[in-house]
Amino acid sequence: MTLTAEIRAETRDAVTIAEGLSERIAAGAERADAEDRFVMENYALLKEAGLVEAGVPRELGGGGADVRELAAMLRVLGRACGSTALAFAMHTHQVAIPAWRWQHQKVAAVEPLLRRVAAERIVLLSSGGSDWINGSGVARRVEGGYRVSGRKIFTSGAAAGTVLMTGAVLEEDGVRHVLHFGAPMKADEVRILDTWHTLGMRGTGSHDVVLDDLFVPEAAVALKRKSGEWHPLFQTIATIAFPLIYAAYLGVADSACRIALDLARERPVTHDMRSLAGRMMTELYGAEAAHAAMLAAVDRNAPSAETVDAVMKGKVLGADHMIRAVELAMELASGAGFYRSAGLERRFRDIQGARYHAMQRGPQAQYAGAMALGESVATVF
Repeated sequence: MTLTAEIRAETRDAVTIAEGLSERIAAGAERADAEDRFVMENYALLKEAGLVEAGVPRELGGGGADVRELAAMLRVLGRACGSTALAFAMHTHQVAIPAWRWQHQKVAAVEPLLRRVAAERIVLLSSGGSDWINGSGVARRVEGGYRVSGRKIFTSGAAAGTVLMTGAVLEEDGVRHVLHFGAPMKADEVRILDTWHTLGMRGTGSHDVVLDDLFVPEAAVALKRKSGEWHPLFQTIATIAFPLIYAAYLGVADSACRIALDLARERPVTHDMRSLAGRMMTELYGAEAAHAAMLAAVDRNAPSAETVDAVMKGKVLGADHMIRAVELAMELASGAGFYRSAGLERRFRDIQGARYHAMQRGPQAQYAGAMALGESVATVF
């Protein structure tokens, strides 16, 4: 029996499994970052240990982890390797959302996908970087379905994915609708472009994916919604996905602070060092508080404009605190932290990604302001 199989046999708790894998996951992080290489070996560990299906309800063959447990799992992974955690967060939220809908909204249509994740350990990809409220790509109606073309950016974990959960815009009679469907990554009409050469999170393998006249059967379209307007499903997506994504970043900030403290303890403590350590840990506390508020919104089990508002406020505040905590970690570590071997500069680069996920600061402020003033947020995103 392999080590990961032994860990899985001992517990079905996702957090404990992640902790048992952390040392091995961390070992390859520096190498993947240096080589701009996807963390494929780490994905193999996650799959073998049963974390791919962790969020699938037990009744459907999965681990039964709720959003809080999945967030804690991703935070642990983020401490070991930011790229592994962030890429895996994209699969994890694509599982957590249908699991929540199956459990709380009794949506039977998601059951086959969840059962497949549990039985086959397929990896789901997110094209969230392309497919926010407006949608992207073009769909044209053909006999029996649609032909779809488009370029999907920021497809984290593209090399390991089985199905890309994506969409395309169908324009008919002057109205733009977004069709949602799963695109099989092995289809001849789907290809990955080598585009992911970035400041940080280099190991996520978030390459562009091109759909070139892919046929999507009518029966495979899970949702048709109006482009450019919030839909109840997107309220669910935004409420559940972002606490999971930012758990990965919180793990990065955690580990940066720990590295800085370890390096600081090797030197005599000065007044300035003590102050830097205190400010750093206060920023980390602020990040934890903001993330806790995001999870509290999930706990309401009632996705809405209000929960989106709460999650996005927590996202922006949390990102600010996480980034500042890591900046202070760099100061506290002093020159020792400037060496790649310390692992701190990689975390400094990785945490910068927290700036870029939807809703970024401008749209989030518009959304929060509209909510406060009693205005509609239907087209604010």
